[in-house]
Amino acid sequence: MAPTNRSPFRRTLALLASVAILAQAGVSEVAFAQTAPEATAPGVAAPAPAAPPAPATPQGVVPNNGPASVADLAEGLLDAVVNISTSQNVKDDEGVGPAPRAPDGSPFQEFFNDFFNKQQGSKGPNHNVSSLGSGFVIDPTGYIVTNNHVIEGADDIEVNFANGSKLKAKLIGTDTKTDLSVLKVEPKAPLKAVKFGDSSEMRIGDWVMAIGNPFGFGGSVTVGIISGRGRNINAGPYDNFIQTDAAINKGNSGGPLFNMKGEVIGINTAIISPSGGSIGIGFSVPSELASGVVEQLRQFGETRRGWLGVRIQPVTDDIADSLGLDTAKGALVAGVIKGGPVDDGSIKAGDVILKFDGKTVNEMRDLPRVVAESTVGKEVDVVVLRDGKEQTVKVKLGRLEDSDQAASGGGAPDGSQDDGVITPDPDENNDMDEPDTGDQAQPMPGAPAPDQHQGQVSPDAATPKNVLGLSLSLLSPETRKAFGIAESVDGVVVTEVAPGSASAEKGLKPGDVIVEVAQEFMKSPDAVAAKVKSLKQEGRRNAQLMIASANGDLRFVAVPME
Repeated sequence: MAPTNRSPFRRTLALLASVAILAQAGVSEVAFAQTAPEATAPGVAAPAPAAPPAPATPQGVVPNNGPASVADLAEGLLDAVVNISTSQNVKDDEGVGPAPRAPDGSPFQEFFNDFFNKQQGSKGPNHNVSSLGSGFVIDPTGYIVTNNHVIEGADDIEVNFANGSKLKAKLIGTDTKTDLSVLKVEPKAPLKAVKFGDSSEMRIGDWVMAIGNPFGFGGSVTVGIISGRGRNINAGPYDNFIQTDAAINKGNSGGPLFNMKGEVIGINTAIISPSGGSIGIGFSVPSELASGVVEQLRQFGETRRGWLGVRIQPVTDDIADSLGLDTAKGALVAGVIKGGPVDDGSIKAGDVILKFDGKTVNEMRDLPRVVAESTVGKEVDVVVLRDGKEQTVKVKLGRLEDSDQAASGGGAPDGSQDDGVITPDPDENNDMDEPDTGDQAQPMPGAPAPDQHQGQVSPDAATPKNVLGLSLSLLSPETRKAFGIAESVDGVVVTEVAPGSASAEKGLKPGDVIVEVAQEFMKSPDAVAAKVKSLKQEGRRNAQLMIASANGDLRFVAVPME
């Protein structure tokens, strides 16, 4: 067979096709064999052998080395976190009842009584109770922060450092309302310290790290995120906790919660757990609250909080509607403490506080916190809603601890003050709060003295009226005596409440006194009926009533008008 001569062009084309096939085989994960070209064109280099294929990776999976390590961050902070152990002398007979005895005549009576007599005889007069917690150094000279409940009642406090050294600590100051305490040790050399960061900058989802002494295992590091902010767990009047899923257990109390810069943005205080162990719901006092308290405890050994001198209650949806607010917001002033900072009339009962010193009051519990954080003696702007209009008033704050008169004007049930604002106790209904009962009654704001209008109403006004499910009557010596109403209380007395009525559902009861309706003083049952009728004609759905108890404490109730 005659030889076939290929043209240079055809040979070059075949060569390029072979190179393309080999290149495809080199990058393919399936075709691994190499095929030599039939010929190599002059001046064209042969293709390099294909590299061996990389190990196969499951489709859709990107190889990685796990999340970034926090080892470097933790290493620089561990020395500033301490373990705190306390001991307390407790009498053995405290809370212990008489030893049980076997019934007379029982065959085991002798052994039974013998056992308990020996047990009691073996006890000494006292025994020690110890506890463990955490803390952190905020100053190289030896100032340490922890929780109050870690060291409360302790006779001896010992601080254990990461290097194994131990020092006795002295209590500098404590604040039960925020559960914070400051201790002082005397080190021979400067200590490793950490500083507070700004918790207000932290967002839900930000990474945080907790270091502490859980169950006595010191120097334990856990990592998680911020799960929530502004949590109220009814631990105190300033509840504004950071919630985290970083593992916090018994013994972590008083330890720091760090951001990823190594700054303390929280102090671990509480957990929610049915078992006593971490279930991923822990709470920390935010640094924006704690840093000010710690600084005051350091300087003065006590807290020095601002005091406004008002009783407040929540603004419910019904009250907001009766006041013309688009949403329920702010804190409703139910009363003013006599002799307090705003007893000059700058703030009145019925005002809704919307802003305090530039800070928005979204709900009632915001006000005690922002007032307490303010400097004593500072003059601040307070934005209130009064008579349907926003007004700004100037207020000079007093000091809470100096306000002994507040206790007589209505404080917490145990006599303690609710930090700048006296918060009422809840009534039996769920829609509003009733102020605490005080020992002294006050004249009603805006109400004339009894001798200014007694006997000046028409005879018809004395006739009982039925309004909003309430039987109303003039206040008289007889009704005052019947319901125990103080002479300083004035208005229209409720003598009966229709069962099942809207007023009954709002907690009104016989003996209550209607002082105002829609911020207008009421001097007779007819005046109440007329005002309610007027509100209906204006299209209002609720009537806002200022109610006085028998001794003069005020509260506001919004009653739906049928």
